[in-house]
Amino acid sequence: MKQQLTSNTEDPEVRLFRSPTLATVKMVEKTVFQRSGELKKTQLWRKLPRKVMWSTYLVILDYLEETNRIVISNNGVITYIWDPELAKKYLAKKPFYYGSVKEKVRS
Repeated sequence: MKQQLTSNTEDPEVRLFRSPTLATVKMVEKTVFQRSGELKKTQLWRKLPRKVMWSTYLVILDYLEETNRIVISNNGVITYIWDPELAKKYLAKKPFYYGSVKEKVRS
């Protein structure tokens, strides 16, 4: 995840990452879900219910993209692709281990 550095002191060695709160991430994700496939980055940023710094917004978009919740098309349109029902289906399945297949092949 790409993160923006901000300096709170004069010492260039001491830097902190700008991290969004969980509430902010959820707000952005909800807005993306509601406007999926309609808006580009800047347009979506302007439609957020609360103001968010641009750099923080970009960190959130990077996170959502890395966790496969959104996809950003070549023309910049953001689409929500996360399917929680499918995830629940896979999580409910019995775990599959390679060793169990190997044993069945031998017998």
